Amino acid sequence: MTKTSPLIVALDYDNTKDAIALTHELKGQPIWFKIGLELMMNGGIVLAKQLTELGHNVFLDGKFMDIPNTVAGAVRGVTSMGVKMLNVHALGGTRMMRAAKDASIEQAEKLGIASPLVIAVTILTSVAEEELKELGFKNNKVSEQVVLLAKLAKEAGLDGVVASVHEAKMIREACGDDFVIVTPGIRLDDSNNDDQRRIATPQVAIKEGASHIVVGRPITKAEDKIAVCQKILADIC
Repeated sequence: MTKTSPLIVALDYDNTKDAIALTHELKGQPIWFKIGLELMMNGGIVLAKQLTELGHNVFLDGKFMDIPNTVAGAVRGVTSMGVKMLNVHALGGTRMMRAAKDASIEQAEKLGIASPLVIAVTILTSVAEEELKELGFKNNKVSEQVVLLAKLAKEAGLDGVVASVHEAKMIREACGDDFVIVTPGIRLDDSNNDDQRRIATPQVAIKEGASHIVVGRPITKAEDKIAVCQKILADIC
């Protein structure tokens, strides 16, 4: 598995047993595995370390947001696990984001390992414009708010952001070719939207500028999970 594989499979489970079963089923596929909050609270932290020790690329989707010192401490811990990617909330501010990136580099150098990609969550793909207004944002346009946060993340030294496909092209233009854009809300043509609002197919996401796509239920609920992974990779690589 390579660090640059575009496909991230979300381990959207509430237990490690099912998550481990999926990793075994997809063993050998050129993919990443994402561990989110639900699994983190149900043994996912230990699982993240186990998966990295087995050579898997892991994205720890912890969405850290706290005072800079606290986030830096959390990032040092995550970096020690050997994960390849982690994220913080851009709304935590420039100082917090910079502290996170600095902590990841320092800890990686201390351990003699590669520093993980540190990316920022912009606006969740479940959030619509009316909700931005409810939250009191001056800028009620989701796309403009996302690009603003992406620029802040880049200025803070982060490697990229999490953003929906609808903002990917604007972020790519604003932040350059080397900026990582991880796009969730990916659905196949015949998939259910579930709780995501700003969604797209894998091909559209990559075409619009995403460097990585996160796919959950279209793979985890599929009868032939390997076939779905391979089809997605064939379509976007």
